[in-house]
Amino acid sequence: MATLVLQGPRLTEQEAVALSHSFNGRLEEGKGYYRIQIDGAVDPARLAMHKQQEDFDINLLPEGFDPAQVKLLVTDMDSTLISIECIDEIADFIDVKPQVSAITEAAMRGEIDFETSLRRRIALLKGLEPSALDHVYNERLRLNPGAEQMLAGLKAKGIKTTLVSGGFTYFTDKLKQRLGLDYTLANTLEFEDGKLTGEIHGHIVGARAKADFLLQKCEELGIAPSQAVAMGDGANDLLMMQAAGLSIAYHAKPKVQQQARTSLNHCGLEGVLGLLEIDPA
Repeated sequence: MATLVLQGPRLTEQEAVALSHSFNGRLEEGKGYYRIQIDGAVDPARLAMHKQQEDFDINLLPEGFDPAQVKLLVTDMDSTLISIECIDEIADFIDVKPQVSAITEAAMRGEIDFETSLRRRIALLKGLEPSALDHVYNERLRLNPGAEQMLAGLKAKGIKTTLVSGGFTYFTDKLKQRLGLDYTLANTLEFEDGKLTGEIHGHIVGARAKADFLLQKCEELGIAPSQAVAMGDGANDLLMMQAAGLSIAYHAKPKVQQQARTSLNHCGLEGVLGLLEIDPA
């Protein structure tokens, strides 16, 4: 049996019914989403056609994936849980945002490796005072739509939440406390005489570190990686997404959408609940 999940602000019951007929499936309605249960396999060409034509999200859950068994969500921070790229906004304070943003975009597309891109970007921030970080958090950092709804729904089901980021502990620590997240992992900026040195303290949190952290948390929780969900938007999220039972590309770069098992392009973060068959808390 195959399961399609339909959701998005423009999705109507009429369109859901029409799709269920197209796939010869049984339509089930959840709170904010629909499921289509299909006996047998889904024709990939038909699925791709509908995804391209419709203005709502249509996702085929991986074979054997059981939403009821999920115990852990691991999500990226920049442009996934939050709406900004923190390093780009920090760079804006010393008028190097265009240079930093260009490197960020190249890394997200997978054109240069993340570690190299991060070192290049951090070097451009040398001499910046910590007050710039305060300004970014207080004035520019915003959660993406549906973030609080998603987290409330996950917590109601006892699903642990983990924030992993190639960004900085300054932001992940604040978000952990503010949102009640269970675990975080990020890079630590190095300061000297009250200013950024342009270096990272310790090892860089890149793609491998994100994947290893997911596996580490699964081991600590006594669960299989198949019971974890990984979500991100950039190339450095792909390794952890491959390790999880369900991968979600959130308004992601094309390379990530091609490799992820599911994608959210029309929904906000509340779409995670639909994929996991969780009614909002």
